[in-house]
Amino acid sequence: MYTSWIFQIGLMLAILTVAAVLLGEYMANVFSGKPTLLTPLVNPIEKGLYRLFGVNGNEETGWKSYAMDLVIFNVIGIIALFLLQEVQHLLPFNPQKFPRVPWDLALNTAVSFATNTNWQNYGGESSMSYFTQMTGMTVHNFTSAATGIAAMVAFIRAFARQSVSEIGNFWVDLTRSIVYLLLPLSIVFAVFLVSQGMIQNLHPYTNATTLEGKTQVIAQGPVASQVAIKMIGTNGGGFFNANASHPYENPTPMSDYFQILALLVIAAASPFAFGKMIGSRKQGWVIFISMMILYIMGLTAVVCSESSGNPLLSKIGIAHGINMEGKEVRFGQLASMVFAQSTTVTSCGAVNCMHDSLMPLTGMVLIFNMAIGEVIFGGVGTGLISMIIYAIVTMFLVGLMIGRTPEIFGKKLEPHEMIMAVVILLSSTVVQLTFSAIAVSNTFGLSSLNNAGPHGFTEILYAFVSMAANNGSAFAGLNGNTPFYNIAGAFVMMVGRFFVIVPALAIAGSLVQKKMVPKSAKFPTASPLFVVMLVSVVIIVGALSFFPPLALGPLLEHLLLQTGRTF
Repeated sequence: MYTSWIFQIGLMLAILTVAAVLLGEYMANVFSGKPTLLTPLVNPIEKGLYRLFGVNGNEETGWKSYAMDLVIFNVIGIIALFLLQEVQHLLPFNPQKFPRVPWDLALNTAVSFATNTNWQNYGGESSMSYFTQMTGMTVHNFTSAATGIAAMVAFIRAFARQSVSEIGNFWVDLTRSIVYLLLPLSIVFAVFLVSQGMIQNLHPYTNATTLEGKTQVIAQGPVASQVAIKMIGTNGGGFFNANASHPYENPTPMSDYFQILALLVIAAASPFAFGKMIGSRKQGWVIFISMMILYIMGLTAVVCSESSGNPLLSKIGIAHGINMEGKEVRFGQLASMVFAQSTTVTSCGAVNCMHDSLMPLTGMVLIFNMAIGEVIFGGVGTGLISMIIYAIVTMFLVGLMIGRTPEIFGKKLEPHEMIMAVVILLSSTVVQLTFSAIAVSNTFGLSSLNNAGPHGFTEILYAFVSMAANNGSAFAGLNGNTPFYNIAGAFVMMVGRFFVIVPALAIAGSLVQKKMVPKSAKFPTASPLFVVMLVSVVIIVGALSFFPPLALGPLLEHLLLQTGRTF
């Protein structure tokens, strides 16, 4: 069995690597303004959009204007999606006559989809009209993913350029992200998903009569179009409440396999785009290999944990085997493990099994994946940014140890860059742990909790870590649709998004003005030693920040489970 699993995982990662290399080259050409296979078809559309919105495609700005455009665009998106939910009962394509969404839930949802988090305190098939799903959720799946990619491209330019102040044009980067990358991939993927049996319609819900003579309501809707960008853009917001475990949202093992690849491919391609854009493909490979090592380490831990099974089963005479609770039989054990690992190392958050039913140590790995900033492989764009921030910290530590001025990828590091890097690494950690502490200390945080003890604590911790990491997956044992979790969650998601992107753009604005460090003064970052150092820093920083809460939650639950106690 394990030999077969190793082969399947190895094949998937090999396919991912080849696809990432090719896509990374394509992305670098797109954002460098070089011609691609799609240029003859897409260029007229791109130019037309610039004329429509009054954008000068040849004008570039400094980091402050770039960040201001990015923030304003996203704030407008939040307001628009909030208002859309408040008036959905007055709009067309609402065959189920869903009413307006309560304001606190509408606020949480608007912030969630605009920040690429896609945390859902609602069931899509029981709360949102087709019009809201299509023009609200699906549109934001494109724009939020494109925002992350645009920020990444601007950040890369800081290392590719020298002695200038401009890092690009946000509107150009946003437009190219959508028309050259996200939209073409989504169209192809949506057609494939429909071929697998995923629905795409505007029909009213179907009332079916079961064998027992009861009536069952079967939801319908434009599912494939939302699921395609949900995965490709590492969004994760499901059309159905059951997300990727729903047969209409993930009908076959083949659709499941390609959804895993889809949620990883752009994030995995980003290091290769980085390497080509800065003129050193080796640097891209170093970052990709570091991400891959961390991914395999986490996946190995997940497989070992789930394969060990629940020790309580052996106590009652049931064979000690793989934990199948909460998993879809049509996908099998391995697919559920790989999906859970992949969705938490990115900012996707889609699920094809219930994370609340996973073994405690598995839950600990998934939380750690998100807590470190989702750098393995991370969200589209933001994952690469976060990994380079860890690389900056690594080189600062190297500079301290060997007594030389720290530099990274040819750019000298000074106090400004380090301060911004620390802000990025600590801001999410602070809000995750602070709001988790508030929730477990007050009745308004505990009232909607389904489990007691360390498992209940893990559910709360997972929720705030997921929201701050802009992931969106949930343990599912916590009802987050309360005023406290809706409002607190909206704040946490905004901190997790903008306290990464804006300081990163500030770093870019500083580095782009600097000259390249002479080659003789550079530390060899394109080396196995740097890979080991970078991976070690990511693990150590995460462990130092999160060992206490992880010890109180999943680790304690694991130890108590061995003694026969459950929660």
